[in-house]
Amino acid sequence: MSLFSDNIRNLRVQHKISQEKLAESLGITRGRYVKYEDGTSEAPYEILKKIAYYYHISIDLLLSVDVRKIPIDDLLQLENNRLVLPITVDNKGENFIEVVTQKVKAGYLNGYADPEYIESLQQISLPFLGTGKHRGFPVEGDSMPPHADGSIIVGRYVENLGDVNDGKTYILITKNEGMVYKRLNKNKKNALVVSSDNSFYPPYEVKISSILEIWEYVCNIGLRDDKQELTESASIKDLFLELKRDIHDLKNKQKL
Repeated sequence: MSLFSDNIRNLRVQHKISQEKLAESLGITRGRYVKYEDGTSEAPYEILKKIAYYYHISIDLLLSVDVRKIPIDDLLQLENNRLVLPITVDNKGENFIEVVTQKVKAGYLNGYADPEYIESLQQISLPFLGTGKHRGFPVEGDSMPPHADGSIIVGRYVENLGDVNDGKTYILITKNEGMVYKRLNKNKKNALVVSSDNSFYPPYEVKISSILEIWEYVCNIGLRDDKQELTESASIKDLFLELKRDIHDLKNKQKL
């Protein structure tokens, strides 16, 4: 028996559906379906998709989470059953924000789709953020100034890759690199080119197929209150504007 076998059997019993009726809805024989439910045969991708659509639940959860432990009404359903996120609310109905601290960061790659893991995270509430699903992630290193090492970046979940915009910053959860916070440089066909705001670090590509989640930057939570020093580029810009004003004033005087 596998977790998938247990899940589809429990879902069928919960919905009071016979094996024969379910098999008919999936377009297969009862004998074939029984093999999936008793674990003697693995369901191909097409059947996985049909079962996921039938129960309105993601393939991720069917394969990796014990659905008996999930309060279905407390899940956030996204378009096309692509992913289901657990959400928690306060007594006013406001969504809590789960915070991925440095202490639990290493486990996020394995637990991002596990409701039990998400529920174990620390929670805060920031009502001013408005609609959408938000989550907090730790900043590490010096690649994205002025966000200091140890501060928390709050991101809004991006449902569709087409909603990602050039020039904005995002938290990317990837299979290979884990969790990174970068600025989108340009969007290629099968990859995103991302860069750090610290020019010391060169841009690089992230394959679309390796991306598990994308969260768009919304706000920063940090402890530092450092005065920002004027950068060389900002100084040059100010000098240019001052020179432009002087030329404008000079032209006005000549007209008089």
